[in-house]
Parts: sequence; structure tokens; C-alpha cells
Amino acid sequence: MKQSSQRILTTHTGSLPRPNDLQQMLYAKERGEQVDQAAFETSVQEAVQAVVRQQAACGIDVVNDGEMSKISYSTYVKDRLTGFEGTGPLKLGRSADLADFPEYAQRVFANFSEITGPACTGPIAYKGLAEVQRDIANLKAALQSVDVTEMFMTAASPGVISRFLENQYYPSHEAYLAALVDAMKVEYDAIYQAGFILQLDCPDLTGGRNIKGTQSGLSYLELHVEALNYALRDIPADRMRLHLCWGNYEGPHHKDTPLRDILNIVLQARPAGLSFEAANPRHEHEWKVFEEVKLPEGKVLIPGVIDSTTNFIEHPELVAQRIERFAARVGRENVIAGTDCGFATFAGSHTVDPRIAWAKLQAMAEGAHIALQQLW
Repeated sequence: MKQSSQRILTTHTGSLPRPNDLQQMLYAKERGEQVDQAAFETSVQEAVQAVVRQQAACGIDVVNDGEMSKISYSTYVKDRLTGFEGTGPLKLGRSADLADFPEYAQRVFANFSEITGPACTGPIAYKGLAEVQRDIANLKAALQSVDVTEMFMTAASPGVISRFLENQYYPSHEAYLAALVDAMKVEYDAIYQAGFILQLDCPDLTGGRNIKGTQSGLSYLELHVEALNYALRDIPADRMRLHLCWGNYEGPHHKDTPLRDILNIVLQARPAGLSFEAANPRHEHEWKVFEEVKLPEGKVLIPGVIDSTTNFIEHPELVAQRIERFAARVGRENVIAGTDCGFATFAGSHTVDPRIAWAKLQAMAEGAHIALQQLW
């Protein structure tokens, strides 16, 4: 993983707005409708080409494929794993913060309350090698026409799959998690072997709750970090980064677990890079945690310096200030500017208008340039 040795590098969390025609095909496939596979693959290829060029044009240094081929950052796994032929409640819109404000939750999240998603109803094994290899080939092809610093590709962590997709087969949470570890390792290794930085999406690590009755006696957080590390055992730490998230939605968030409470355990995860929310009103103050917690050798912070849930375009001066706070505490070389979360976590679901999302990314790059002048 490149560090900010000569200037502050910029990146983002993963998902970017998809073209309308591709969105329609993704949702048709999700509904089980017949979709022309050749047309779908062509649409994905063209979308990846376009999204990589647009990232480069905005000044993003560490780019990805925008998750163009995926319906969402986590539920895509149903097409790459055996055992997910069932359906169950998709565990969204049930956060503790929303329970305190039911009127708001009903008004904003009513359409999410009854959504069903894949459920595990049988033995899990990886069957999606062709799909991940297509994603790899598409990104490599798109990179031929741009000049960027580095490339990354996202993958759902075992923990986030276990958190959002209901287990109806395995006898315990630990058994379910272990099966996901063994299966998803195939995808992780493939991404690393392709020469990309592997990003693990880990919203599960902010849960702060315990799983009762586990044989190991580990806390929920410890259990999930241990599982993640085992899945990543064959990949060098500096070829990986981890994304923390408290939920990519505009809501109260007043019951989010403080970063301080989980950071020491999260830093035990093998990935060198740590991407996390640091721009929204609930978590921006947490830069001060790094006055108390020493960043371990080899770790790199990727704080969000633009908010992914508001249509305000951050002023580049503000972006620079956010970068400088972290640089002053962990060293400029250990900071890469990022986003709080993705701009299209679910295909077609945009809290931020797509054109505004790109303007926000450009503002981030401009802010990183201002920070360069202050820090070098």
C-alpha cells in the first residue's frame, strides 16, 4: 500500500453511482428475471471504464471499479456462495438509534422495514471465481487508459455477511462465521493475487454487542476480528485495508459505539489501512482519539474527510483542515484522504445526488492539494 510520502493521497470507500441501464439490469437479475448475460457483461465493462476515468479526472489517486457489477456491497455474495437459496429479513433500518425516533424511521425507512434478502439455508462454499475474475479483468482493462497511483477492490467481510444475511442452517453464530471465512478466503486471495489492494468492508465491527453462548467466550468484536484475521492469513498486511462504518444513512446515530471503545481491538486486525467515518456530525470529533491511542507501526489511517450522506459539497479548505488534524497526530505519511462511506451502497439508492457525489470527490482532491502546501 502506497503511503503519502510526497503528498496526501486520495481514495474513497468503494461504491459509486452506476449508470441507469446497468442499475435496471442489476435489479432485474436480483428479481430472478432473465437478463441477456452478454449485454450485462458489456454494460459492466463500459461502466467500469467510465468510472475509472472519472475517478482519475477528479484527482482520486487510489481507484477501484465502483462496485459496478454488484447489487450491493454485501448481498452480492449470494451469487458467489452456495447455501444462500433461502430468504429472510434483510437486517437494515433496525438500528437502536431509529427505535428512539419511530416517526422519523417510519417516514424515511418505511420502504426498508419489510425488505427480504438472501438467507443461509445450506452448506456454504465458494462458487464465484469466474465472477471475481471478470471484475479483476474489467478493472485491469480500465486502468490501461489512466494514470493513477494504486488500485483497490472491495469484498464483504465474513462478519458483515453474518450480520446482515440470516443464518437458517448452521447451529451457531460461530459455525456460520467459520464457514464464511473458509469460503470468502477464495475471493480475498484472488483479489490480492491480481495485484490490487484488498478492502474488507466491516460494518459489523462497530456493533459493540456480544454473541451469547459461544464456545470461545470472545466478545462479538473480538470474535469477528479473529475470524477476519484467519481469513486473511495468507495476504501481507500492507496489501489490505479495512473499512469501518456505523451505517451509511442520514439518521440520529446517537447510539453509535464510540470509536474509542473499539479502536484498540480493531487495530489488531491484520489490514494495514483503516478507513473510517470522520466527517459526519456524529463522528468528526473522534480525531482526538488519536491523541490517546498510538498508531501501531505499519498502520495507515484513511479518515473520511467528506460525508457520504449529505448533498453539501465540502469546502476544500475544510477538507484540508480535516486532513491536517490527523497528520498532526499520526504523521502525514500515515494519512490517506477518504470518504465516510460509499455513494451507492445499494445500486440505485442515492442519498447523495450522483453529480454532487463526483463534485464532492473533486473537492476532496482540491483539499488534499491545499493540505500539501501546509504539510510539506
